[in-house]
Amino acid sequence: MPRPSSRERLLDAAAEVLLTDGAESLTLEAVAQRAGVSKGGLFYHFPTKQAMVAAMVDRLTSAFDAALAGAGSEPGDFLRAYVAATIPEDHTAAPADRVTAALLAGVLVDPAGLEPLRRRFAAWQARLVDDGIDPAAATAVRLAVDGWWAVRLLGLGEPAPGLHESTRRYLMEAIDRAARD
Repeated sequence: MPRPSSRERLLDAAAEVLLTDGAESLTLEAVAQRAGVSKGGLFYHFPTKQAMVAAMVDRLTSAFDAALAGAGSEPGDFLRAYVAATIPEDHTAAPADRVTAALLAGVLVDPAGLEPLRRRFAAWQARLVDDGIDPAAATAVRLAVDGWWAVRLLGLGEPAPGLHESTRRYLMEAIDRAARD
């Protein structure tokens, strides 16, 4: 397996700083130290903390976009891919969820960092509205999924195993019903 680029190692190190030390500890110096590079090496890729956080947001949204790229062209396929990319089939905690939660904490330190995320969510919503099913049904499922995602991220009473799977199945069946109507 190829070794990650310096840029990717720096982003991984930034995620680790967020996860282990919290958003207030996310400094360029801490990331450089964690990645084992000089501050000059870090500045080559990220001249500011905001640039580094923006790159972390871009990496997460790009991974989500890649998961959505496999959506078919039948009515509801994009929404099915959205559910599948957001909520796993079984009740497991995905490691990416911890990175996402930590990154969101970091972005909240600099609210301007949320703007790229807002733009991506607006684009995903626009695509869902044009998914060939009732836009209200698509939006209702998306909002349910986004709420579920937030509950999982924050550990706020998420459904237990069994209920997790049946709730996810219920949402997928709701998409199927909307696609038939």
